[in-house]
Amino acid sequence: MILTPERRYADRLGEFTDRHAFLVDLTTVLALMGCAAYGGSLTLPGTNPPDRDEAATVLMVVSCLALLKHRAYPRTGVVVTTLCTVVAVAFGYLITPLLLAPVMAALYWLAASTDARTTRAYGVTTLVAVIVAAVFADSMNHLSLLLRTIGPFFWLMLPLAAGQGTQARRAHLASVQARAEHAERTREEEARLRVTEERVRIARELHDVVAHHMALANAQAGTAAHLARTHPEQTRKILTDLTGTTSSALRELKAALGLLRDDGETSGPAGLEPSPGLSRLPELVSAFESAGLRVTVTTDGEPQPLSPGVDLTAYRIVQEALTNVSKHAADDDAHVRLAYTGSRLLITVTNEGAGRPEATGRGFGLVGMRERARSIGGELCAGPRPQGGFEVATALPLPPAARLVEGTTPA
Repeated sequence: MILTPERRYADRLGEFTDRHAFLVDLTTVLALMGCAAYGGSLTLPGTNPPDRDEAATVLMVVSCLALLKHRAYPRTGVVVTTLCTVVAVAFGYLITPLLLAPVMAALYWLAASTDARTTRAYGVTTLVAVIVAAVFADSMNHLSLLLRTIGPFFWLMLPLAAGQGTQARRAHLASVQARAEHAERTREEEARLRVTEERVRIARELHDVVAHHMALANAQAGTAAHLARTHPEQTRKILTDLTGTTSSALRELKAALGLLRDDGETSGPAGLEPSPGLSRLPELVSAFESAGLRVTVTTDGEPQPLSPGVDLTAYRIVQEALTNVSKHAADDDAHVRLAYTGSRLLITVTNEGAGRPEATGRGFGLVGMRERARSIGGELCAGPRPQGGFEVATALPLPPAARLVEGTTPA
């Protein structure tokens, strides 16, 4: 919100009034007393002022002193000033804006601090009382009925309109401030949400990389130790594959950690390597086979191009599912099935061996796979098979361009 000089001065005046409320009210009341006293001395040409100066003085003092409590009792202030003004007019004093100054101030404060219904009720009552007093006042016999009524009507309507305008301005400023605070809170919440989502995404990526490669390296090392004496050639091949596994782990860890430090300027050979996808599935299967896990892969339907997010998610789900088989399954066989339908890529990873009871339900692998699938609009379910073993099944959305069936054209 742009602060103009007028707005800055108004804000400063409001702050000063809030800090020194009694001093401001006392100064205002003294000024109103002076206006009312001077207004009581005014008469029409050719007429004499009423001979009730002491009574008029008492009325004006009482009327103005009642306004000292206008912040707490705005309705009382209107009632007292209206009664004093009506009595003064009945005594024969001429109705002028100066004489009406106390009741005008009371009406302004009432309109600025109370609801519209209260303002209408007290405002209309005050208007009627003062206008009736003006109609029957002896001091205004020389004026027509229209002049007797139109003057007090407009003079008293002025503070009511000004008070309503002040209240509307306060409400507008409060709504603007509320919207600004809400927008600030919303921005902070969105920033926190984005940071949380990014942390979860990076944590999921690190979990998949570390869990897969560590489990694979452990299986390869264990197999090599078991075959070291009886099959040295096969042991040498497994150790060579182990070197490739650790090198791949280091590369993927570097890529994942590089996301935390990427400033958008990394490019070329020094940049991060492309995210893995199903094109690297044979390499993944070969790595598991070197660790002693027999993996078969079948594909149903015509393979379709995948978006980068779906491609990475499909690869990570297969990777994590095979890692769980190598870690927890008693059987050394696993089957991966890829089925391309009209709008979905269906992936199932199954094994027929019973799981090790001590490892069941631990870790974040299944949770991470479900989060990955849901993040791109897919679904995943995992659990024991009725005929034995374990199955992970997921359905991932294909991009619109990949849903066109051969021989058809888009609408």
